[in-house]
This record gives sequence, structure tokens and C-alpha cells, in this order.
Amino acid sequence: MRQASMRWLSGLAVLTGVVVSGLPAHAKQTNEPVEITSFSGAYLAAHVAQADNDLDNAIAYYKQALAFAPEDATLQQNLMLSLIAQGRFDESLPYADKLKETPDVERFSRLALAVDSFRKKDFDKAQYWLKLSLESDLDRLIVGVMTGWAMEGAGQGADAMAYIDKLSGPEWFDLFKSCHRALIADVAGLNDQADKAYAATIENVASGSAAPETWLRCAQSYSAFLARKGDKDKALSILDQAETFAPGKIEITALRDKITKGEKVEPLIATPSDGAAEILLDLATALNRGGGEPFVQLYLEYALALKPDSDAALVQLASVAEQTKDSQKAIDLYRRIPDNSPLKEVSNLQLGLNLADLDRKDEAVGHLKALVEANPTDMRGYLALGGVYSSKEDFRSAADLYDQAVSVLKTPTAADWNIFYQRGIAYERLKEWAKAEPNFRKALELNPDQPQVMNYLGYSWVDRGMNLQEAMAMIKKAVDLRPSDGYIVDSLGWAYYQLGQYDDSVREMERAISLKPEDPVLNDHLGDAYWRVGRKLEATFQWTHARDMNPDPELLAAVREKLLKGLPPLPGKATAQETPSTKPAPAPAPKG
Repeated sequence: MRQASMRWLSGLAVLTGVVVSGLPAHAKQTNEPVEITSFSGAYLAAHVAQADNDLDNAIAYYKQALAFAPEDATLQQNLMLSLIAQGRFDESLPYADKLKETPDVERFSRLALAVDSFRKKDFDKAQYWLKLSLESDLDRLIVGVMTGWAMEGAGQGADAMAYIDKLSGPEWFDLFKSCHRALIADVAGLNDQADKAYAATIENVASGSAAPETWLRCAQSYSAFLARKGDKDKALSILDQAETFAPGKIEITALRDKITKGEKVEPLIATPSDGAAEILLDLATALNRGGGEPFVQLYLEYALALKPDSDAALVQLASVAEQTKDSQKAIDLYRRIPDNSPLKEVSNLQLGLNLADLDRKDEAVGHLKALVEANPTDMRGYLALGGVYSSKEDFRSAADLYDQAVSVLKTPTAADWNIFYQRGIAYERLKEWAKAEPNFRKALELNPDQPQVMNYLGYSWVDRGMNLQEAMAMIKKAVDLRPSDGYIVDSLGWAYYQLGQYDDSVREMERAISLKPEDPVLNDHLGDAYWRVGRKLEATFQWTHARDMNPDPELLAAVREKLLKGLPPLPGKATAQETPSTKPAPAPAPKG
């Protein structure tokens, strides 16, 4: 589908595919809290701020409300959870203590107190706090594994392994239990048991598909364990398995490099507090698949309270900030990644993209340029910087940058398809089709059947009236591969429209709207198709809908024109109902 004003670049922080966030990040408006003189006013203001993910103001208003009702347990609960979610863990502890016997919230209050006990190395007290009166499956796994780690901290490593082994629960418990039994044995110095538990975890690849990050971190830890024991070949073979399971993981590549060079390899988990943080990280990562951000955020903040420099937890939490459209928080979290972390370079890229999402694009360009200059062979830097140029509609700078990237590539591999794809887009937007088309073809040569590339190239051919049979086959295949992608489905509908097959166009565009109802360009396209099949009232409704969706200025002007005059008659098909006083609006650019 062709999209106006680079909507295919909205949410720059997901451009390079580095993180799991699927939503665009935007600047969050915050204001200093005002003094409120009533309980109801403060309570309502707190809820509104919390709904807007403005946790600092929510906290301030909850505190104001508590001044009117200091014993209100609901207020204390909301304030405690807001403090934890905002990373103000120590401030939450007095409220956690007040709520330690409240069943509805003890899963969070007693967990906070247990985390504090881990930090103080009071492992007996931690075990006490981890006893809950009400438990879900998730709670039972968290407190069970953390109890095991507290037992290990108290010098009972073997008993801790047995305790975790006996935890009852659904089948999805198995990977987490197996992994943490291995980690506890490793930390406790029970090397034979650690080796067996690690091996059993890694052999169970099927369970890893449900929680891939946990499986991969266990593989990392096993490889590091073997390397420290002097079994370099087996350590590298475990990393080979991990690479097959999830190619291109930065942490795996960095660990392989260390082991190959014979450098000292530190354990992934070194202390009971690290282990307690790990189960919270594992479950938060498994839950971070959209829709569960508040719980994910809480568990990650608990993990950071235990291990403040956890690069994995910081990156996950930054991705949650991006999902909740809080780019500034994401930037702050990326800046906390330790310099010696293998995730530092990726975090710096994401930081730059979030600067762009805050409309600090010149700052983003400067930041990302420095990264490209420091590491000119890393294609991710070119993609990130090129994305910012494109969002500024500076396609010449983008094209020049991608030319530079291609000159660095000696022998492009399948992983480099996106460089050629983005260079093709830049040249297409510059109206230099002779340079654009070879890049799209090269991208497909490197990554055959890539849906985005087939979508863009196929539509561009249709738009130019060339290679029509191949173009339609290409777009249809893209739809087959991505049937739930409203933008690609709309491409097929718009291609039918351009070919004058209006009934087919309506069918596909209606399907696209059902998948992506909030997009003004799709609504505009459906309006055009309705008009051409004589459904003019419905066309007007769709154009009105598009107008009211805050489209970019170019589309807004075109829609307003159509609402006034409709579409002109087709050549040779003018009717009394159609007003041939204006040309059709130019088709916008495709969604990449």
C-alpha cells in the first residue's frame, strides 16, 4: 500500500528489529502536580495520571489523597504499585509493610519485602515473606523458585534443588524449574548436578519455544559453566545449539568471542540475589508479548531492585517503555546499560531512535552518525540513521548513507536484505526508479519472498503500469505470507483499483480496514473504491472518517477535495452523477 508522509516509518524505535516493541513511541506530556484540596479530587487525578502512564504525577496525587485518608488500604496499594513500577522501590517498602497481611495485594507487598530481605542477605526472612495465603500458578512459581534461591543463600543448595523439583504446576513450569535447578547447583558448587541439570534443560528444546529467552539464557549460563571448567569445545557446541535456536543473538556472539579467545568468562548468575532477579526477569520476558505491560513492568523493577545493572532487565524494561509510548523513559533506561555489556551498542542505537520519536531528530542524527563512524561495518547503524533521515523526508541523505553502507559490504548475505530494501525506498521517493528497482531486486535475491519487499516492488510496478502479471503475483504472495497485515492487504486492493478492477478492490480494502481500522490512508482508499462502484454515500463516510483521523496535510487536502467534489469520471464513462472537475489525488507512498 502507498502511504503518505512516511507513515511506514512511524515508531522509529522498531525499525532495526532490535527490540520486540511493536508500537510507535511518542513524547509524553507531563506537568507538575497541582495541590488538590479534596479526597475525591486527588483520587480522581491520581487515576487519570495512572491511566496516562504518568506515574510520577499519579504518585504525587495518591500521596495527596492519603493525607485525607491515611488508613485507606486501596490508596496504599495503588501508591505502592505505582512506586515499584516507577523504579522507586525503596519508597514502596513502608507501604508494603503496611499491606503485608492484606491477601489481595500480598503477592506484591510480601514479594517487595522478600526482595529487600535478599538485598540484606537475610535469607530466612526472605523465605518467611515468600509464604502467601493466595497463589495463582504464576505466584506459586515465582515464590517457589525464589524460596529455592533463599535456601541456597542459607547454604542449603541441594535442598533448594529438591524444593524446586517438587513444585507442582502446569507443564510450562518445567523449563523454569529445570533451568533454576541448574543455576542453583552452579552457584552452590555442585558441579556434577549442575552439568546434568543444564544438559537436561538444553535438551528440552520444545519447552524453549514457549519461553525462548529463558532457554537461551540457560544455554549461555551452561556454556559459561563449561568454559570455566576448561571444556572449551563443549562450551562452543552449546552456543552452536543456541545459534541454531535463535540466530544472531548478540549475547551469544559476544560469549563465543570470549570463549574462543580464552578470556575469563564470568557466571551469568553469581549470587542468590542474582538468581532471584533471574526468575523475575524470565517470567517478565515470557509475559512481554503485548497486553501485559503493567505486570511485566512490576516484575522487571523487582528484578532491578535485586540487580540494578542487569542489562537484560534494563533492555526489557526499555522495550515496555516503548510499548507504552514513553520514549524518554526508554532513553533513560538505555543510558543505564553498563559500558561492558554486549547489549550496549544496540542500546545506543535504540536510544537514537527514541530521540527521533521525541522529534529531537537533529540530536538523533548526531548521535547515530557518531555510532556509524565508530563502527562502520555494523549495518544496524546505517538502518537506524537512514530511518531518521527518511522520517525527516531527507531521502537524498538516506540514499547517500545506504550507498556508503553497500560500499562497506564485501559479500552481502541474507541478513543484509534490508539495506538494499531501504536504499530502494530512498531512491523511489527521490523519483529515481532506475536506481530503486535494482535494489528491490537485490533485496529479494538475498531474501526471496520477503513480504515487505514484494509488497513495495509489486505495487510500484502496478503504479507504473509495468510487469503487471508479475506484480500482481508478487503482491498476492505477500498477502498469503502476511494475511493479517492490513497494509499489505490494502496494497492488493489498491493494485486492483489501479487496474480498474473495482469490485475486487472493494473486497480487499474492506478486509484491510477490518485489520487496520484506525489508519486514515486505508479509509481514504476504501472511499475511492466505494465511489468507483457507485456506493457514494459509503465513500463519503469513509473519506469523512479519514479526514477525522488526523491525517498528514497532503492526504487531508486530498480528502477535503473529494468530500467537496467526489472523484472525476473515468475516461469515457462520465455520468450525470459524477463531477469531472478535479483530478484524482496522487497515490501516497507504500508502507514498508
